[in-house]
Amino acid sequence: MRLSAGIIPILRTANGRQVLLLRAYQNWDFPKGLVDPDESPLQAALRELKEEASIEHVSISFGKDYRETVTPQKTSRYYLAECPSPEVTLPFSPELGRPEHHEYRWVSFEGARKLVAPRLLPVLDWAESRITSPPRTASRSPLSPPSRTRPRSPRAKRLLKRSRPRPTPRSSRGR
Repeated sequence: MRLSAGIIPILRTANGRQVLLLRAYQNWDFPKGLVDPDESPLQAALRELKEEASIEHVSISFGKDYRETVTPQKTSRYYLAECPSPEVTLPFSPELGRPEHHEYRWVSFEGARKLVAPRLLPVLDWAESRITSPPRTASRSPLSPPSRTRPRSPRAKRLLKRSRPRPTPRSSRGR
């Protein structure tokens, strides 16, 4: 399965926080694209933000947690990043002979919910909850894997349950 990675750009404004959406034809989404073999998903997400919106300098102030959407064709992973400015440019794509996207908008979370496809609604809910909740303290070691924010499938839950150590039953003999 292919993996794409993207950034949910967050902008602080006098009216609250807004997210950047890009439109290609009738579809609104966050800047994202396929992960190249020589890069991490976060590196790919930052590259795509630069390629699709000309945004280079962002802060990963919400941590490296992510949320994913899964379709039969690909998995899309989204990270959060704060943008210092609302400046966006939709650059010309030599491969397409035009910009990759037709329009961009900075919108509230409520406004974004009206524009995006249903598959992105859980991603928006996650992003809004992450930026409004207080920062978490680091309770895991730096070497432990990042926490998964994607809900586990019923099969994954069963497998996880099976892998946990079970208590040894006590025998009533010999007492």
